[in-house]
Amino acid sequence: DFENARRHYKRACELGRRMGEESWLFVVSLNDLAELLRAQGKYDEAEPLYKRAIAIGEASLGPDHPMLAARYNNLSNFLRAEGKYDEAEPLYKRAIAIGEASLGPDHPHLARMRKNLDNLRRA
Repeated sequence: DFENARRHYKRACELGRRMGEESWLFVVSLNDLAELLRAQGKYDEAEPLYKRAIAIGEASLGPDHPMLAARYNNLSNFLRAEGKYDEAEPLYKRAIAIGEASLGPDHPHLARMRKNLDNLRRA
């Protein structure tokens, strides 16, 4: 049930915020809430949460932190689904660059990100 899940994600965001908006728990909670809103078709609510999660993560962890690769990938997937290909492509590339630098070029998460970029290029 989406509404029950939404309540739980909002609660997680509140708990994360109490730990400090720079906390990784808050960043992950924002991203997860964005994913839920996307699944519900609430795109206008989801996009700013993806972007906020990235901005906070970059400010608190640094722009090349490996946890940001997944956040960029999620935002890119969202933008691709919205038909915003020109916005999605550089973010996919950013996710891959962060992943390669921090996880190594053969890490399994990178295969998914590269496939997502390939799917975008075929669209």
